[in-house]
Amino acid sequence: MKTGKGARAGQYLALLGYLVFLAFPFLWLLSIAFKPARELASLHPTWIPEDPTLANFRQAFDEQPLLRAGLNSLIAALGAAVIAVVIATPMAYVMARHRTLLARAATGWVVVSQAFPFVLVIIPLFLVLKNLRLINSLPGLIMVYVVWALPFALWMLVGYIRAVPTEVEEAAAVDGAGRVRTLVSITAPLLAPGIVATALFAFISAWNEFFFALVLLKTPEKQTLPVVLTHFIGAEGVADLGPLAAAAFLATLPSLVIFAIIQKRITGGMLAGAVKS
Repeated sequence: MKTGKGARAGQYLALLGYLVFLAFPFLWLLSIAFKPARELASLHPTWIPEDPTLANFRQAFDEQPLLRAGLNSLIAALGAAVIAVVIATPMAYVMARHRTLLARAATGWVVVSQAFPFVLVIIPLFLVLKNLRLINSLPGLIMVYVVWALPFALWMLVGYIRAVPTEVEEAAAVDGAGRVRTLVSITAPLLAPGIVATALFAFISAWNEFFFALVLLKTPEKQTLPVVLTHFIGAEGVADLGPLAAAAFLATLPSLVIFAIIQKRITGGMLAGAVKS
């Protein structure tokens, strides 16, 4: 019993240390965002601002078009999430239900494609979008995000679909439902937690993405939030730390809020599916 309690205490300590490790950057960012310039220049920084101020937030909005950039990021992230899920769901269904050699090869390619670096694909991608006249446009950026999110979305949804009993689909087939009707009316509702989790992954990936947006978007009116954040760094590499921290904190909030809202739905859907009626 003592060994069991010691092991459990060690697990809790390890979990607590991991949570502190994850939370430290965000808490430090929050602290800097509310510090005045005098405290930011101090040689003895403190966790809690001695004289909290909103001046950094006002300065950030005055210096850069954060609202417009945030709207561009929202359009790109939502568009990529919705399109990726709509395309990935039927593809994952075929890969999960028809375990042929081609399906296994496609699954392997999905895993391998995640190892491709961005630099390897940016030049041919730029040329393709240039021929399609989609350079410096949000639709072109959404297309890139969809293609980049599809492999992992497929990999996630295949696992969720394989967890759905085939007997449910067989019963629907006996009642006269076709493949499309079964997928839309029977399988898709059971996949709701997986679809939501996949859409959340695609949204956060697109919301935080920087490299493709930097290369493909040229005019300031089209730039997304991660690209605009770099404008707080001067030509000599000196960062305007207070406004940068304030803008970065605001850029982080949507992902946290959306995850907090959807996480309850994911958990609720999983628990509801685990209850046997």
